[in-house]
Amino acid sequence: MNGFRVIHPLDDVAEQKCSTEGLGKIRMTRAVRVSLGFLRAYLILMTLMLSYHVLDLSGLLHKIH
Repeated sequence: MNGFRVIHPLDDVAEQKCSTEGLGKIRMTRAVRVSLGFLRAYLILMTLMLSYHVLDLSGLLHKIH
């Protein structure tokens, strides 16, 4: 019967990490930049909506009015 030996990552031998020095900037197409811009705007909007909801639940918005 063939079996597999499972080694936990904390018990495994440390490996050499890749170096990112000297790689430079990544070239992006216009479509990628637009997509990342929309993603950034979406994440900012969701964060603002969550913040508003938390403030509303805490009752801080009712004290301002």
